[in-house]
Amino acid sequence: MALNHLQLLLSLVLIASILGMGMSNRDFQKGAQNWNFNFNYTNWPPRHSFPTQSSRRIIVGGSDNWRFGFNYTEWAKNNAPFFFNDTLVFKFDPPSDNNTHPHSVYLLPNLWSFIRCDLRWAKQVAKTTQGGGKGFEFVLNKWKPYYFACGESNGFHCKSGMKFFTMPMFRWY
Repeated sequence: MALNHLQLLLSLVLIASILGMGMSNRDFQKGAQNWNFNFNYTNWPPRHSFPTQSSRRIIVGGSDNWRFGFNYTEWAKNNAPFFFNDTLVFKFDPPSDNNTHPHSVYLLPNLWSFIRCDLRWAKQVAKTTQGGGKGFEFVLNKWKPYYFACGESNGFHCKSGMKFFTMPMFRWY
Protein backbone atom coordinates (compact mmCIF):
# COMPACT_ATOMS: atom_id res chain seq x y z
CA MET A 1 0.00 0.00 0.00
CA ALA A 2 2.83 2.42 0.86
CA LEU A 3 4.50 1.67 -2.47
CA ASN A 4 1.34 2.76 -4.33
CA HIS A 5 1.38 6.10 -2.47
CA LEU A 6 5.05 6.59 -3.31
CA GLN A 7 4.42 5.77 -6.98
CA LEU A 8 1.54 8.26 -7.05
CA LEU A 9 3.69 10.95 -5.43
CA LEU A 10 6.56 10.36 -7.86
CA SER A 11 4.12 10.45 -10.80
CA LEU A 12 2.68 13.76 -9.61
CA VAL A 13 6.16 15.27 -9.21
CA LEU A 14 7.10 14.14 -12.73
CA ILE A 15 3.90 15.53 -14.26
CA ALA A 16 4.29 18.84 -12.41
CA SER A 17 7.90 19.12 -13.62
CA ILE A 18 6.92 18.50 -17.23
CA LEU A 19 4.05 20.98 -17.06
CA GLY A 20 6.25 23.57 -15.36
CA MET A 21 8.94 23.28 -18.02
CA GLY A 22 6.36 23.55 -20.79
CA MET A 23 4.62 26.57 -19.32
CA SER A 24 7.87 28.41 -18.57
CA ASN A 25 8.33 29.08 -22.30
CA ARG A 26 5.43 31.33 -23.25
CA ASP A 27 5.69 30.54 -26.99
CA PHE A 28 5.53 26.78 -26.35
CA GLN A 29 1.73 26.67 -26.30
CA LYS A 30 1.35 28.86 -29.43
CA GLY A 31 2.70 26.14 -31.68
CA ALA A 32 5.73 25.68 -33.87
CA GLN A 33 4.61 28.33 -36.38
CA ASN A 34 5.42 31.01 -33.77
CA TRP A 35 8.87 29.73 -32.92
CA ASN A 36 11.77 31.68 -34.31
CA PHE A 37 14.15 29.33 -36.10
CA ASN A 38 16.82 31.82 -37.05
CA PHE A 39 19.90 29.73 -37.70
CA ASN A 40 23.23 31.48 -37.83
CA TYR A 41 25.80 28.94 -38.89
CA THR A 42 28.71 31.20 -37.94
CA ASN A 43 27.91 30.53 -34.29
CA TRP A 44 27.45 26.78 -34.56
CA PRO A 45 27.14 24.85 -32.30
CA PRO A 46 24.92 27.11 -30.20
CA ARG A 47 26.26 28.04 -26.80
CA HIS A 48 23.80 28.46 -23.99
CA SER A 49 24.74 30.78 -21.21
CA PHE A 50 22.86 31.20 -18.00
CA PRO A 51 23.55 34.78 -16.97
CA THR A 52 24.05 35.37 -13.29
CA GLN A 53 22.51 38.84 -13.43
CA SER A 54 19.05 37.25 -13.64
CA SER A 55 19.75 34.84 -10.80
CA ARG A 56 17.98 35.52 -7.52
CA ARG A 57 19.18 35.50 -3.93
CA ILE A 58 16.39 33.93 -1.87
CA ILE A 59 16.33 33.87 1.92
CA VAL A 60 14.89 30.52 2.96
CA GLY A 61 11.84 31.22 5.11
CA GLY A 62 11.78 34.91 4.16
CA SER A 63 11.86 37.14 7.24
CA ASP A 64 11.32 34.06 9.45
CA ASN A 65 14.69 32.61 8.36
CA TRP A 66 15.63 28.93 8.96
CA ARG A 67 13.99 28.15 12.29
CA PHE A 68 12.10 25.48 14.18
CA GLY A 69 8.29 25.49 13.98
CA PHE A 70 8.00 26.72 10.38
CA ASN A 71 6.59 24.75 7.44
CA TYR A 72 9.27 25.03 4.74
CA THR A 73 7.51 22.71 2.33
CA GLU A 74 4.64 25.20 2.23
CA TRP A 75 7.11 28.10 1.95
CA ALA A 76 8.87 26.44 -1.02
CA LYS A 77 5.54 25.80 -2.74
CA ASN A 78 4.52 29.46 -2.32
CA ASN A 79 7.90 30.82 -3.49
CA ALA A 80 8.45 28.49 -6.44
CA PRO A 81 9.63 28.25 -9.09
CA PHE A 82 13.32 28.33 -8.27
CA PHE A 83 15.69 28.62 -11.20
CA PHE A 84 19.10 27.37 -12.23
CA ASN A 85 21.82 29.53 -10.56
CA ASP A 86 19.47 30.96 -7.91
CA THR A 87 21.13 31.22 -4.50
CA LEU A 88 19.29 29.96 -1.43
CA VAL A 89 20.39 31.73 1.77
CA PHE A 90 19.93 29.88 5.05
CA LYS A 91 20.04 32.28 8.02
CA PHE A 92 20.00 30.90 11.54
CA ASP A 93 21.51 31.76 14.90
CA PRO A 94 24.69 29.94 15.87
CA PRO A 95 24.72 27.90 19.08
CA SER A 96 25.06 29.95 22.25
CA ASP A 97 23.93 30.05 25.86
CA ASN A 98 20.67 31.66 24.68
CA ASN A 99 20.27 29.36 21.66
CA THR A 100 20.31 25.77 22.88
CA HIS A 101 18.55 24.44 19.75
CA PRO A 102 20.94 25.13 16.86
CA HIS A 103 20.22 24.34 13.22
CA SER A 104 22.17 22.95 10.28
CA VAL A 105 21.50 22.25 6.61
CA TYR A 106 21.67 18.79 5.06
CA LEU A 107 21.14 17.59 1.51
CA LEU A 108 19.24 14.33 1.46
CA PRO A 109 20.07 11.90 -1.36
CA ASN A 110 16.56 11.06 -2.59
CA LEU A 111 12.81 11.46 -2.17
CA TRP A 112 12.49 8.44 0.10
CA SER A 113 15.05 9.85 2.56
CA PHE A 114 13.26 13.20 2.38
CA ILE A 115 9.84 11.74 3.15
CA ARG A 116 11.18 9.71 6.08
CA CYS A 117 13.72 12.33 7.30
CA ASP A 118 16.34 9.61 7.06
CA LEU A 119 19.70 11.38 7.49
CA ARG A 120 21.93 8.28 7.25
CA TRP A 121 23.19 9.08 3.74
CA ALA A 122 22.61 12.83 3.86
CA LYS A 123 25.44 15.29 3.30
CA GLN A 124 25.88 18.17 5.71
CA VAL A 125 26.35 21.36 3.69
CA ALA A 126 26.12 23.90 6.56
CA LYS A 127 27.21 23.41 10.14
CA THR A 128 25.41 24.97 13.11
CA THR A 129 27.92 27.84 13.12
CA GLN A 130 27.47 28.85 9.45
CA GLY A 131 24.03 30.50 9.50
CA GLY A 132 24.91 33.73 11.29
CA GLY A 133 25.54 37.11 9.70
CA LYS A 134 24.76 37.02 5.99
CA GLY A 135 23.88 33.33 6.27
CA PHE A 136 24.97 30.20 4.45
CA GLU A 137 24.56 30.39 0.68
CA PHE A 138 23.76 27.43 -1.56
CA VAL A 139 23.66 27.83 -5.36
CA LEU A 140 21.26 25.64 -7.34
CA ASN A 141 23.81 24.92 -10.06
CA LYS A 142 22.63 21.53 -11.33
CA TRP A 143 19.42 20.37 -12.92
CA LYS A 144 18.39 17.85 -10.30
CA PRO A 145 16.06 17.68 -7.32
CA TYR A 146 17.48 19.16 -4.11
CA TYR A 147 16.14 17.85 -0.81
CA PHE A 148 17.03 20.13 2.13
CA ALA A 149 16.53 19.41 5.84
CA CYS A 150 17.73 20.45 9.26
CA GLY A 151 19.72 17.55 10.65
CA GLU A 152 19.66 18.48 14.32
CA SER A 153 18.08 16.50 17.17
CA ASN A 154 18.40 13.18 15.30
CA GLY A 155 15.95 14.24 12.59
CA PHE A 156 13.32 15.73 14.92
CA HIS A 157 13.66 19.19 13.34
CA CYS A 158 13.20 17.65 9.89
CA LYS A 159 10.14 15.69 11.01
CA SER A 160 8.71 18.90 12.51
CA GLY A 161 8.73 20.70 9.15
CA MET A 162 12.29 21.96 8.68
CA LYS A 163 12.60 20.45 5.23
CA PHE A 164 11.73 21.27 1.62
CA PHE A 165 12.69 20.21 -1.87
CA THR A 166 13.05 21.98 -5.16
CA MET A 167 13.90 21.19 -8.75
CA PRO A 168 15.49 24.25 -10.37
CA MET A 169 14.16 25.19 -13.77
CA PHE A 170 15.92 26.85 -16.69
CA ARG A 171 14.96 30.39 -17.64
CA TRP A 172 13.77 30.73 -21.22
CA TYR A 173 14.55 34.06 -22.87
